[in-house]
Amino acid sequence: MSTTDNLSRQLAHGLRPRHLTMMGLGSAIGAGLFLGSGLGIAAAGPAVLLSYAIAGAIVVLVMRMLAEMASALPSSGSFSVYAEAALGRWAGFLLGWLYWFTIVMVLGVEITGVAGIVHGWWPTVPQWAVAAVIVAVFGAVNLVGVRQFGEAEFWFATIKVAAIIGFLVLGVLIVTGVVPVAGSVLGDWAAHGGFAPAGLPGIAAGLLTVVFAFGGIEIVTIAAAEARDPQTAVATATRTILWRILFFYVGSVAIMVALIPWTDAARLESPFVSVLQMAGFDGAARLMEVVVVLALLSAFNANVYATSRMLFSLGGRGDAPSVATRVSRRDVPWVAVLVSVFFGVVAVLLNYLLPESLLGVLLNAVGSALLVVWLLVVVSQLRLRPQLEAAAVERGETLRLRAWGYPWLSWVTLVALVAVVGLMLSDAAARSQVAATAGLVVVILVVYVITRAVTGGRMGGRTTADPDLGRRRHE
Repeated sequence: MSTTDNLSRQLAHGLRPRHLTMMGLGSAIGAGLFLGSGLGIAAAGPAVLLSYAIAGAIVVLVMRMLAEMASALPSSGSFSVYAEAALGRWAGFLLGWLYWFTIVMVLGVEITGVAGIVHGWWPTVPQWAVAAVIVAVFGAVNLVGVRQFGEAEFWFATIKVAAIIGFLVLGVLIVTGVVPVAGSVLGDWAAHGGFAPAGLPGIAAGLLTVVFAFGGIEIVTIAAAEARDPQTAVATATRTILWRILFFYVGSVAIMVALIPWTDAARLESPFVSVLQMAGFDGAARLMEVVVVLALLSAFNANVYATSRMLFSLGGRGDAPSVATRVSRRDVPWVAVLVSVFFGVVAVLLNYLLPESLLGVLLNAVGSALLVVWLLVVVSQLRLRPQLEAAAVERGETLRLRAWGYPWLSWVTLVALVAVVGLMLSDAAARSQVAATAGLVVVILVVYVITRAVTGGRMGGRTTADPDLGRRRHE
């Protein structure tokens, strides 16, 4: 039995499929959709729908591959564990620490964002006080127990999903004329260059803007290790999450491009608010601020969970201090939670203290880190699929969830991801993200090499890369 398997069994198994489903939805539907979708529309015009469809298809395929591995080998280390099993210790170390650093930086951005909005509502309340309350409350939620965390995230995500559904219903009523509004519906396309005013370059630019919008869904596979029936739970959750997210994103953006000219920069700064104001909701701006705050709080809650479980897994594999594996009486990795929360606060301080140029480098490194994760997920699936199938046959079973069209569709996805990297290298702003992420990857690998040298190659016990990978049995 591997170290990772034993660690997974030290954690509680209190999450149900409904928790995993809503966690995935809530993590992927964030402030990026509510506020950032206008950037993609401005870059590609109505053809941004194609950008979202292409990006969504890539993410659906990547997540299907990740879910295949998570269903067969549920682990709190998720893609880090699978990369280690498929490619070696260096890959697990790289993805684990890259993801942890990335999400910790995101924690800082989320706290800063909420504190700024709340301070705007009540100027007498200092931003540091808002940040302190957020850290205390959601740190406590994550320490109480995984089921309590799952319930909190379930209801947060439910509010966000309800907001999206309400927006879609209202948008359809406006487009069909049931709710009359001033201005043209769809007619603005012809007046501003048609469906694809910027052509293929515009669609490509839109793709770069929206491709990372779906990030966050990977938390489902991290949480699978704490589900009551991991194999069934992750299979059930991913089957429904992927298509719902794609529908919510594409549906929402379709409403926006039908009602807002892509050249209207002012209204695209907050497209959700603009559509609500068209329908006569005077308090639309304040309502959307509330939704954005809830979205950021939900994401912060989920990201504390994700970073703590990744750190817990790294500790169990000898790639982080062993103290990170300490579990409370409620089966929560409390040290890992506190460490993640602490560095989230550090990230907040960096947002305030660092010069803008240095902070930009750190945030740029976060920008395309998800691409490294996706690339190695695909490579890992290509390597592990035969072993997983062989293990299932040996047990007289079949894989509960399979990625489609193996291996050809996996190769197509890999080529598509490489093409996205190529697009980023052709764009000046995106090129800086790739450079910063590459620098971070090099730093992590150098740390790995140094750590191996210092410890004489003994960085922990057995891992998922050991010979009996195909013979493991899971709860």
